[in-house]
Amino acid sequence: MSDRVAIVGVGFTPPRALSPDQSYREMTFAAATRAYADASVTHREIDSFVSVCEDLHEGTSITDEYTPDQLGAVLRPVQTIAGDGIQGLATAFMLIRTGIADLVAVESHCKSSNILRHEEVLEMALDPVFERPLRLNPHYIAGLEMARFLQETGTTEDAVAQVAAKNRRQALSNPVAAFGANLGADDVLASPPVSEPLRELEISPYADGAVVLVLGSEEAARRAPKPVWIRGVGWISDTPWLGSRSWGAATYAALAAEMAYRMAGVANPAHEIRFAELDDTYAYKELQHMEAAGLASPGEAGRMTLAGETKRGGSLPINPSGGSLGMGYCFDTTALYRTAEAVRQVRGEAGRYQVRGATTGLVISWRGVPTQTGGALVLGAA
Repeated sequence: MSDRVAIVGVGFTPPRALSPDQSYREMTFAAATRAYADASVTHREIDSFVSVCEDLHEGTSITDEYTPDQLGAVLRPVQTIAGDGIQGLATAFMLIRTGIADLVAVESHCKSSNILRHEEVLEMALDPVFERPLRLNPHYIAGLEMARFLQETGTTEDAVAQVAAKNRRQALSNPVAAFGANLGADDVLASPPVSEPLRELEISPYADGAVVLVLGSEEAARRAPKPVWIRGVGWISDTPWLGSRSWGAATYAALAAEMAYRMAGVANPAHEIRFAELDDTYAYKELQHMEAAGLASPGEAGRMTLAGETKRGGSLPINPSGGSLGMGYCFDTTALYRTAEAVRQVRGEAGRYQVRGATTGLVISWRGVPTQTGGALVLGAA
């Protein structure tokens, strides 16, 4: 058994709106090759594999049957997690902590450009009796939640728009970000409404991509060139039922963060966390997740954003990579992109968007509407 677990290898393909030149298998192979090289291992040294994918997004039943080849996992143990990316990382974490495996590769891919009508896929997650027959664009759920969040916390629409503008601008410094743009909050507020008060530029654009992360035990990490330690991990699935949920707060993120902080020994996250990669599928979610994770008091996340404290050079940089608003939204793969970017920060490999003193980072994930499923990850250099 291993008391400590580290991320020892990172590989991914740059997210793109369209990828007609690559199948998801080719993207996954490219990500796996880079991850194994980064960890200085071969696929034969990996003891177990975890694939994070959802049949509805793939358009194929039992999708995991198509995963082993490109990972080098043929006739090897493969676990499939039809859930959030951090749930996949947690599975690998437990495989190592229990002594079942020494090295585990976690894979997730997204080929969203293959989906003709995303809204119809999202509809399949809604209650078939009370919600699906309404035939509404599922973004209305986010619009309702955003309205309640603004009302409960006193956060302004300007603050939410500033999140979208900030992340798009920060993505300009990230060479793998596909959606960087020199936008201001006024540009965001001038974009068409999707479901009031939610606007078009406050929604992360879909993207294609693949990520592979290699996790290792303490012994394996000692052999790796650049390990980043998983100090704490937490995950939760709250109710997806719209009639019995907290609309103003991200309860799932608060519970997942509490679990991760307890494991990591983090008592004061606002002072101990140096930067964060938070899910920003919708711009208001970044603010909601800041408050849920204890990085800001209720109602303070918006003020911090307007004051510039969450910019890359601010007191608490949030999504220095550009987040999903700047890099693209890749379904369940999104959490692994946020994790990969956090690992690059802790390693000091982020280049033009490197955060100074990025020794401890937080990742918060969310599985998207209508779920209340998410995860939290505390990463450290030691």
